[in-house]
Amino acid sequence: MSITIKNEAEVAAMRLAGRLASEVLDFIGPHVKHGVTTGELDTLCHQYMVEVQQTIPAPLNYAPPGYRPFPKSICTSVNHQICHGIPGDKVLKNGDVLNIDITVIKDGFHGDTSRMFFVGEPSIAARRLCEVTFESMWLGIDQVKPGATIGDIGHAIQRHAEGVGFSIVREFCGHGIGRRFHEDPQILHYGRPATGERLLPGMIFTIEPMVNAGRREIREMSDGWTIVTRDHSLSAQWEHTVLVTDSGHEVLTMSAACPARPTPLPAAA
Repeated sequence: MSITIKNEAEVAAMRLAGRLASEVLDFIGPHVKHGVTTGELDTLCHQYMVEVQQTIPAPLNYAPPGYRPFPKSICTSVNHQICHGIPGDKVLKNGDVLNIDITVIKDGFHGDTSRMFFVGEPSIAARRLCEVTFESMWLGIDQVKPGATIGDIGHAIQRHAEGVGFSIVREFCGHGIGRRFHEDPQILHYGRPATGERLLPGMIFTIEPMVNAGRREIREMSDGWTIVTRDHSLSAQWEHTVLVTDSGHEVLTMSAACPARPTPLPAAA
């Protein structure tokens, strides 16, 4: 495992990229409504990134080994779609829940974050799933400090989500990030305390749990990107990019309209 420890200048660049990524979500939130298509949301985000922010949308034409190039500038995952949903003709309707995943490149550095959005009024079950996933992410973030381990993060997330009967997707995880979209280490959203890589100041990575209302098994759609729940149950995801500091952590993907850390949080093990 080759983990890049960021220096002061690189951390400053990541702060900027992270804030800009979050500001795309601030911008697009009011446009998430009944009748809009995910493709229209992609167009609006693309224009905002390129024309207003002068950032590069990292997903556009991104092609890791074994994948065809991703054709859009954002990921939009609706209801039972877990992640990597491709924007298109899908029309949002009242009651839908939607994850929008944004990654921008600014001055060579990546900022990566995602949020859940409600279209109109969601069901009680959908709202609860999104709330628990949000809490789970923050419980994981709260574990981040020098000397802690990746297992501490995953355990806190898994304990909370599974404790209320939900399941954790295991095929996808958080990741180191910086000049490259995906770097070491991998941040699992399940695990045992005091296991895995120890955290050091200057590490930057995402924490992005994907939580299913039903079983954890997944299926890949024929487009080669979109991942859905095998049992068609609802799924939710939240994501922040986090820096390990000398005394704890700093969340780099915060902005004016970003939902605040829930208070109080359930106690972690």
